[in-house]
Amino acid sequence: MKLKIALLAGDGIGPEVIAQAVSCLQAVEDAFGHQFIFAEAPVGAVAMDQGGNPLPEETLALCKRSDAVLFGAIGDPKYDNNPEAAVRPEQGLLRLRKELELFSNIRPVQVFPTLIKNSPLRKEIISGTDFVIFRELTGGIYFGEKTRSEDGKTASDLCIYSEEEISRITHLAFKAAKSRRNKLTLVDKANVLESSRLWRSVVTKISKSYPEVTLNYLFVDNAAMQLILNPSQFDVILTENMFGDILSDEGSVIGGSIGLLPSASVGEKYAMFEPIHGSFPEGAGKNIANPIAAILSVAMLLDHFGLKEETNAVIKAVNRSLKDGIVTPDLKAKSTYGTDDVGHFIASHITDAEDYRGLNKENIGLGKSTII
Repeated sequence: MKLKIALLAGDGIGPEVIAQAVSCLQAVEDAFGHQFIFAEAPVGAVAMDQGGNPLPEETLALCKRSDAVLFGAIGDPKYDNNPEAAVRPEQGLLRLRKELELFSNIRPVQVFPTLIKNSPLRKEIISGTDFVIFRELTGGIYFGEKTRSEDGKTASDLCIYSEEEISRITHLAFKAAKSRRNKLTLVDKANVLESSRLWRSVVTKISKSYPEVTLNYLFVDNAAMQLILNPSQFDVILTENMFGDILSDEGSVIGGSIGLLPSASVGEKYAMFEPIHGSFPEGAGKNIANPIAAILSVAMLLDHFGLKEETNAVIKAVNRSLKDGIVTPDLKAKSTYGTDDVGHFIASHITDAEDYRGLNKENIGLGKSTII
C-alpha cells in the first residue's frame, strides 16, 4: 500500500513523539513492503511564530491532499497564560477539524496489565477496563457563537447541535458497539440542557436500528464519577464535544499515564491520528516524553486503512516494551530510557516481530544498536 501522510508535529514534545511514530511507520514499511510518503508542515504556536497563523493555508492544503494526518501536540504557555490573546494555537486545531470535517473523535481507554500498579485507582477497580469514547468533534459549545460585552464583564458561548451532526457519529458508535460487547452509554445533561435533550431523542430513535446493542444513559456528572468507581462497566461511550473532551482526559489517568492513549479523528473523507496528551512544554527537548501514545496512534492509522497484521505488529511491539520495562520515567520513576530509546526498541521489534534476537537493554540506554 502507498499512503501520503502529512506530519503536523506541532508544539512542545510533539516533534519528539512524532519522530518516534514515524520510525515505527518506517519499520512497518520495511517489514510489510508498504510505501509511506511523509510531508511536514507547521501548526499551532510554532506556525504562529513563523507567520501569525496557527493553521497556515499551506498546512491545510497539505492535509487535504494527503491520505492521513499524523498530529503531535499543540499549545504554548505564552498563549495559555494570556487571557487577552486574540489568536491561540488551539484555534489551529479546531479549524483543522472543521475544515477536514473530522466529526468523530475515537479514544480507546485500555488498562495494560503490566501497568496496573501505575494507576491511582486500586487493581480491583480497574482490572478489565477496556472502553472507547466517541466524542462529537465539530459542533457544540467549542464552535458556537462567542460574545463579550463592551465593558468586558459579560460573556457567552453558544452550544448548538443539529440532528444531522448527532446522527452521523451515533451510527459510528453503534457500529463500534456491535463489534465489541454490544453496549452503548450516551452521556449528556438532558435534565438541564436542551441540546442534550435533542441528543437523547436522536440517539434513542437510532438505537431501534441496532436492537442487539443495549443503550443506557448517564448524566455527565454521574458518568465522571462512574469512570472512577467502576470503569470496567463501560464498552462504548457516546457524547458531545465538551463532555467528551473532559471525560476522555479523565479516562486517560485510569491506566496510569496520559502518555499511553491514542486517538483518531475521522470524517467522510479525511482522517487524523494523534496522541491525546498535551504539548508538555516543560519536558520539550529533554528526551523524557512518552512516545507510546503517538505510536499507538500509528496503530490506529494502520487499522483505519485495513492493515490488520501491521496494526497487530505495532501493538505487540508496544506490549513488549511495557513488559520488558523499556519505558520513559512517567511509567517507571527510575527508568534511564528516553523517548528515542523507547521508540527505537518498539520500531526494532516491529521489524523483527517474531524473534528480536536478544535486544540488549544496556545498549538501548546507551543509544547504541539494539540488535546483537
